[in-house]
Amino acid sequence: MVDTVGIVGLGLIGGSLARRLAQRGIRVVAWNHRPHPYAQAEADGIYCKSTLAELMSAEPDVVVLCNPLKAMPAILAELKPLLAKSPRTTLTDVGSVKGMVRDQVKAAGLGECYVGAHPMAGNELSGWQAADPHLYDDALWAVTVDEDTSYNRFYTVAAMITHDVGNRIIVLDDETHDKGAAMISHMPHVVSTALINELSANPDRNVAAALAAGCWRDMTRVALTDPDRTRAMVEEDALNVEVLLRRMAARLTAVADQLHDNDSDALKEFFAAGNPFRRYKAAINAGDAFNRQELEIPERGWQQTLLFSARRGEAITGFVNLQQAIIELRPAI
Repeated sequence: MVDTVGIVGLGLIGGSLARRLAQRGIRVVAWNHRPHPYAQAEADGIYCKSTLAELMSAEPDVVVLCNPLKAMPAILAELKPLLAKSPRTTLTDVGSVKGMVRDQVKAAGLGECYVGAHPMAGNELSGWQAADPHLYDDALWAVTVDEDTSYNRFYTVAAMITHDVGNRIIVLDDETHDKGAAMISHMPHVVSTALINELSANPDRNVAAALAAGCWRDMTRVALTDPDRTRAMVEEDALNVEVLLRRMAARLTAVADQLHDNDSDALKEFFAAGNPFRRYKAAINAGDAFNRQELEIPERGWQQTLLFSARRGEAITGFVNLQQAIIELRPAI
């Protein structure tokens, strides 16, 4: 099991993770590119280091990269000689795109010790001042692997997430993750931003803003995120987001045409097409206990076994032993 975790970057995601792990009894060592969070972080039981070399001298079992992706190549270059002296340390991250990070890790010569990860947690805020251990309450993490990923490395990261953070995981390949993240996060950020841009350009914007209530609030919450942060995230997954936006634009154009043509049958079909998702959400919100069972993980082909499990709608909540996971069966669409 994990004893010490290194956190690189104490922003919203990294700071929240550091605080949660420290609260749950894990020794956390952290480095941030600026020391302004250190006083409060130390008060929260986090051991702050002035350099990455100092962080690695604490011999962390896992190092979690929570830095912006634009800083990743420089940080990986600095970590490479340090990780060479600490071969048992496993490297992971929290980036919202995985293919790009794996490419950067491999380019730095660190692919052997890397397991990708993305916690599905966050809000429109940013920075250490917004860090909150409850951000990870009931969170699901995507853990990404490839054919070269060591099972022991995967198990170390998976155990940290399920046992030490107290969250669930699904296991994916990078491409499946990035397409899914584009669908449920990156593309919606663009659509949400388009909504506030449309309002800002409207001559009656103040009237519309005064009328805004729950629908507008829910559809534009993520548009309140730092625009530079959102832009970077979308650009990092550009190909997948482009495909989805063109598909979304076609859907909206079709609805506009149906309204123009007074095509009630087509409009009825449009509004009913999402009923499978509505039923899925109703089942999730019903609050019934989710079934749990054990899943055997083979030594060979374990990546495919866990990917198929994710596609069935299952999530790993813990482990009985090295080759036996506890999975939670939730409603599926």
